[in-house]
Amino acid sequence: MLKQYPMLRYVLQKGFWYLLTFVFAVALNFALPRVGGSDPVDIIMGQAGKGLSPTEAQLKKAELLVSFGMAEVDEQGNLFDEQGNVVIRKVPKLDAEGKPVMNGDAPVMVNEVVTMNEPKRSSAISQFFSYIGNVFKGDLGKSYTNNTEVTTIIKNALPWTLLIQAPTILLGWIIGNLLGAFAAYKRGIFDKVFFPVAMFLNGVPYFVFGMLLVALFSITLGWFPAVGNMSPDIQEFSFSWTCLKSVGWYYILPFFSCFPILLSGQATGMRSMSIYELGTDYMKYAKWLGLREGRIISYVFRNAMLPQLTGLAQSLGAMVGGALITEMIFSYPGLGMAMLDAINKQDYATIQGCTLMISTCVLVANFAVDVLIAVFDPRVKAGLQMGGK
Repeated sequence: MLKQYPMLRYVLQKGFWYLLTFVFAVALNFALPRVGGSDPVDIIMGQAGKGLSPTEAQLKKAELLVSFGMAEVDEQGNLFDEQGNVVIRKVPKLDAEGKPVMNGDAPVMVNEVVTMNEPKRSSAISQFFSYIGNVFKGDLGKSYTNNTEVTTIIKNALPWTLLIQAPTILLGWIIGNLLGAFAAYKRGIFDKVFFPVAMFLNGVPYFVFGMLLVALFSITLGWFPAVGNMSPDIQEFSFSWTCLKSVGWYYILPFFSCFPILLSGQATGMRSMSIYELGTDYMKYAKWLGLREGRIISYVFRNAMLPQLTGLAQSLGAMVGGALITEMIFSYPGLGMAMLDAINKQDYATIQGCTLMISTCVLVANFAVDVLIAVFDPRVKAGLQMGGK
């Protein structure tokens, strides 16, 4: 049936391979904290267990083992040791009068330490499938540092990351390609100035350019704030004019620390492709026919754009990585800053959740670019219609 719909077949095939890549990313995310026989729970307890009583440490360790899917738990939520003895059991929470605290019709259950024995660990295979199942259910565990769900941390950080990355990538690609095509066609003084500047910016690392902007416009001139995403006087984000104006003011330096570098990379690539297209026979023939300049530039742009789409897919990872480093420089509260904070505190659940979300965003963006290539590239269209893969 799908032979009648080559584009749908292409999208489904690509989607299948990207899904496999996502599963591999989940597996890698699961395995990295355990490389070399290391145990994320024991590492975390080395930090989180300081100052806790033995009973509190046992409860904390049991909570982490359950969060990481590393302990065998029965249907009631009890943990057992290797001999089958109860180590941690679920009991109703009692108020000051000794009565059960109720949540609706059901009592609130809490953990109680029965013995100080080591809880029985589940097998690596069981841990892996438990982790896979939790990921597909949207359960990425809980941060041990602030007792917050990792999905909540990501939900709060992701919009700020997208606020920097989405406009940077889209505008950088569009404007960079337009300027590159224009520079190749016009040449002259514009190309002589634009091309060296673009080549220079393309070689500057994101973090270096960001620190230069902070040194010049924040520290020296004092024009823009150096850190944060809004004024400290504003308690939380809202769509009020005062808040939006503050967010826009704090947004300027992080945006321009990424945008010129991405634009310059796209522009230099587009300039090279456009120069190649201008030297082809069909372009010479179009000029001999006396076609309008705008029509000729549109032909050049359309044909030179296709390799740029492929290059965009290949470089998305580097672009996202650069934007995450930018967040760290400006203390912008996105995924990059959440990861840095989690790394400093050895919060493995948050690190795993953030890296998985970043990988997912890159995979989704690459899948979208692959679909766009199939839509705009006539060679791919022809191959699909002829039964190619």
